[in-house]
Amino acid sequence: MVFQPIRTKKIYEEIIAQIKNLILEGKLRPGDKLMSERELAEQLQVGRSAVREAFRALEAMRIVEIKPGEGTYVKQLSADYLVEAISLMLSSQDHTTRELMELRKILEGECAYLAALRRTNSDLALMKQQLDEQKIQVEQGHLGYHSDMAFHFAIYKATGNAIIFKLMSTLRDTIQHALQEVLKELMQMDPTFPKQLYLEHMTVCQAIENGDPVAAREAMHKHLATALKGVIDHN
Repeated sequence: MVFQPIRTKKIYEEIIAQIKNLILEGKLRPGDKLMSERELAEQLQVGRSAVREAFRALEAMRIVEIKPGEGTYVKQLSADYLVEAISLMLSSQDHTTRELMELRKILEGECAYLAALRRTNSDLALMKQQLDEQKIQVEQGHLGYHSDMAFHFAIYKATGNAIIFKLMSTLRDTIQHALQEVLKELMQMDPTFPKQLYLEHMTVCQAIENGDPVAAREAMHKHLATALKGVIDHN
């Protein structure tokens, strides 16, 4: 493996980024021993104090373990780190809106499935509250984007799966940035588009309320297929 010379003021942060990338690429695996502070400092052309600070930060993140007298080792990655790694990948690379919508279709169909099996009365009340707000916004001629996203997040919460909720929360900024402007333009092209999205949300919510996971998944797939088609047509 080859590290790159450091050319930044925040040297320890760049060291952290390089080690994280090597883990993401599979070039560093759980149990692997990192170079010593001296060896890594020489290869990166930085001071040992920067390497030491990076190692300590990585240990605080639970990415490595420092064993006194032995060295620094890559730890088995936790679910939290895996979520962070996916977020890092999405934020550090260019992805098309179409790719993000396809990812949502895969993930959110299963979210709806689980929500239909596990939702509580309070989960259902939150979904309906967001739908009520979306209806008002749509009737006033708005897109209803924020209540739209809030409805989806109510479904993530209803899965009862903390990892799913963390993952989708982490993806939120990337998804919002990619979709908001596209959906606004689609609304200008077809003023009925927001109402169609709202009605599809109602179908998803009804399936979840009925405790029908298969219908909930199918309704979510259909809903996101509508949005995906709009994105493809827009491009």
